[in-house]
Amino acid sequence: MTLLIAMEFKHSILIVTKRQQNIIQVKTVILVSMLALARKFIILDIHVLEAAKIAALALALVALGAVYWLMRERDAWNMEHGKQEEV
Repeated sequence: MTLLIAMEFKHSILIVTKRQQNIIQVKTVILVSMLALARKFIILDIHVLEAAKIAALALALVALGAVYWLMRERDAWNMEHGKQEEV
């Protein structure tokens, strides 16, 4: 899982260098954050951690997923209506 996170991070850096812009895409940052939280759930010891902390991690993952989905829907709507992404 760590390798997957590193590969996604490398991919985002390569995109920034190819475009020669200083803007890192928010969707990529959210995706890497979701991968990191998923990794946390995999290595989590549920017998040691309190239920409130597990619920907080789950809520954070759901919130990041919702934001990612909304951004993807916005991009699809922009493409459908022929609008360019603002930079």
